[in-house]
Amino acid sequence: MQRTRFGDLACSIARTLDVIGEPWSPLILRDIYVGINRFEQIQQELDISRKVLTERLKWLVENEVLQRHAYSERPPRYEYRLTAKGLELCDLLLVMVRWGDRWTSGEAGPPVLYRHHACGQVSHVQLRCSVCAEPMRATDVDVLPGPGAAPAVTRA
Repeated sequence: MQRTRFGDLACSIARTLDVIGEPWSPLILRDIYVGINRFEQIQQELDISRKVLTERLKWLVENEVLQRHAYSERPPRYEYRLTAKGLELCDLLLVMVRWGDRWTSGEAGPPVLYRHHACGQVSHVQLRCSVCAEPMRATDVDVLPGPGAAPAVTRA
């Protein structure tokens, strides 16, 4: 099956989905973020086919989200580490966690808690404006064309 490509669209969401929009990719990133970084560990943790895992890891390395590092020469074995680009994607995963904890956890509650290094408290991510530091939600913004916007479509 051929994968739909979104990378050429003039849309940051589409371009992000082009890199990590396949359902296994965020779960692979999650595992590597928490220290499960060797092929066999990831494969076992996710119960993912070796073929699919190989393809996803290759794609994430090609897109500079992960780096491959040898930890054994005989036989050759590799572990995967997040790049700066990949670590920033983990910020996106924390936003997804907050949504999932709120809307899908049910009565059992969140499966994982996150302790903030700076204050030592269990917390959740909250989006804030990079200029004024006020909370920022979808209802608080206007969407304007940016310098990389696609040309406007003329309407008849």
